[in-house]
Amino acid sequence: MFMLYPDIIILAGGLGTRLKDQVSDRPKAMAPVNGKPFLEYLLNYISKAGFQKVILSTGYLGQSIEDYFKDRYRAIDIDYALEKEPLGTGGAIRLAAKKVTTPYFIVMNGDTMFRIDLKRFFEDHVEKLAEMSIALRNVDDASRYGQVEMNEAGIITSFHEKTSQCKPGLINGGIYILKTKYFKKFQHPDKFSFEKDWMQNNVQSGNFLGQVYDDYFLDIGIPEDYKRAQTEFNVFND
Repeated sequence: MFMLYPDIIILAGGLGTRLKDQVSDRPKAMAPVNGKPFLEYLLNYISKAGFQKVILSTGYLGQSIEDYFKDRYRAIDIDYALEKEPLGTGGAIRLAAKKVTTPYFIVMNGDTMFRIDLKRFFEDHVEKLAEMSIALRNVDDASRYGQVEMNEAGIITSFHEKTSQCKPGLINGGIYILKTKYFKKFQHPDKFSFEKDWMQNNVQSGNFLGQVYDDYFLDIGIPEDYKRAQTEFNVFND
């Protein structure tokens, strides 16, 4: 059965505060990895998966992203949703979602590489009639990320904040898919956190599906993991 693959929103407005020595003159998503912006690796991954439209949610120094990628990269049409002031992850998604033209849309963090099978992620979401799906991953130390709990049917039941206790757990991998009408039916404020305000407030009433993957995962938000990307990304020949 033919399915129209969804538009993808990438949250690329991060300041990169913890990477200030490396990205003081550019958005975090443009942090250089072996001479290429981190965001370019994400777009290569998306292009290889066959998706054709990306909306880049930009803010701090966002014009540098638009100047670099313009309106097309490989087979991907690129649009932009520029925050004139910081809106939080939820406000950024709300703004970018105005440009979505497909029945579903995917959201990805612009500082995280989680190389799941995007087509399978989308197809499972549609098959299971979820309102939102989240790509999850088991990690040895979940304290940095906070944990996610789900029941035997794969429905997410709760989210837990970060803790100082180092222990393994299931974490939010930073890739979501939502029904467009479902997300747009809410009366959103201009500024809010998608994770803390929207997801936590709606997890009990919404049909939120967790999909667990063991694929490569790296969040470049801290210097040691950004340094890891310089060597580990050499294998991505997209």
